[in-house]
Amino acid sequence: MKVIIVGAGKLGLRIAESLVFEEVELTVVDKSPTPLRFLNENYDILTVHANGLELNVLDELSIETYDLLISTTFSDEANVLICSLAKKMGCKQTIARIRNPEHLEQMAFIKEEMEIDMLINPDAETANVITKYLTKNLSLYTGDFAKGEVQLNGFYIGDNQEFVNKKLMDIPALKPVIIASITRGHEILIPHGKTVLEKSDLIYVMGKKKDIEDLKHKFEEMPSSGKVKSAMILGGGKLGYYLAKEFVKEKIDTIIIESNIDRCRELASDFPEALIIEGDGTDIDLLEAENLQNVDAFIAATGLDEINILMALVAKQHGVNHSISKISRQNYNRIVDTLDVDASFNPTHITASNILKNIRGGRVISVSLLLGGDAEATELIVSKNSPLINKALKDLNLPEGLIIGAIISGGKVTVPDGFSILKPNDRVVVFSLNEGLAALKLFLGSGEGKKGFLEFFKKH
Repeated sequence: MKVIIVGAGKLGLRIAESLVFEEVELTVVDKSPTPLRFLNENYDILTVHANGLELNVLDELSIETYDLLISTTFSDEANVLICSLAKKMGCKQTIARIRNPEHLEQMAFIKEEMEIDMLINPDAETANVITKYLTKNLSLYTGDFAKGEVQLNGFYIGDNQEFVNKKLMDIPALKPVIIASITRGHEILIPHGKTVLEKSDLIYVMGKKKDIEDLKHKFEEMPSSGKVKSAMILGGGKLGYYLAKEFVKEKIDTIIIESNIDRCRELASDFPEALIIEGDGTDIDLLEAENLQNVDAFIAATGLDEINILMALVAKQHGVNHSISKISRQNYNRIVDTLDVDASFNPTHITASNILKNIRGGRVISVSLLLGGDAEATELIVSKNSPLINKALKDLNLPEGLIIGAIISGGKVTVPDGFSILKPNDRVVVFSLNEGLAALKLFLGSGEGKKGFLEFFKKH
């Protein structure tokens, strides 16, 4: 598969780094030499220092030979035009990033008239994920496989006495599922049967849809998981706009704190149901006057990570049940995990995840939304020539950090144990943490003398 990415900003880089170790011939185009230099120094990628809007650049790259073009520049108009030109010049599929709310109502028209296969809006996608997080009562949806029959979810342990201070092997509710990982403070753990759960743990669970649904109900009974009826949004920018749009739809009483008076007027016009306050969102007296201590959720959605993290902490100190921070810098994920903030969301990770899901036909999804870019879950098909067939999982010597969370054989879903055996054409769902990804890269053939991972598994 040949893929070209135009725009090597945060999103473009994230997608490129995710595709590097796959069977993809990758090209990245950008007007700035700095991100291209980073890619050249770290990966085997063709980089082109040029303006992707220029016809001669696309022509010289033989764009008609590419299977997919993804345009992630900072300009909506440029992204749409680049995708349209590429499609007319013979590129098979195109994806454009769109951010401006003014373009939201025109997305269907743009897709059809400009012949773009997929439009994706980072802030709208993030608002949608945050809304699902709040309305699903702490059930952190991350993805599904096998046409929805296998799910991967995250759950906070909280005060649930059925789980706190118990060994995994002694918890009946967890018997039908696989615990893929545990986030504890700033650590990500690969658990075993004797691992004891703690109050602050966030567990990632993989299993059959029905078993995951049953587990959700247990966590929905947690005292801290009440229905969200009111929310305060700090920042009335693009993310704040889309959050308000989602919240109004969900009939959540919404307060928006925004410092720009003109923007306040626009928001008041767009959302007459919401309360729009002009003021400094870091002014604690103002927040208290606007009833911060009594809202169910607080979302810090300004353009500054540091302010978002700080104010999310302030909200938590005021007793807000759901305190959420938007973050843009990947290296802040681990920091936020150690703080008293309920959740953080990175628009770049969310957008990259959705684009990658589209590229890979839904068989591989990034769960970096919850693990700061440290994990992937992959659905693969076992090749008939694989040396892994007819062997028990306990005898496969898979790299540390790789977990086979489900096997789909003959249409039947099984949560495996050490004695499960793989057969040709079985579908397997593999969960891999950061350490596992490093091992996976070796299996993919980047290390001398290593067998390729795709000799064992083949992508469908």
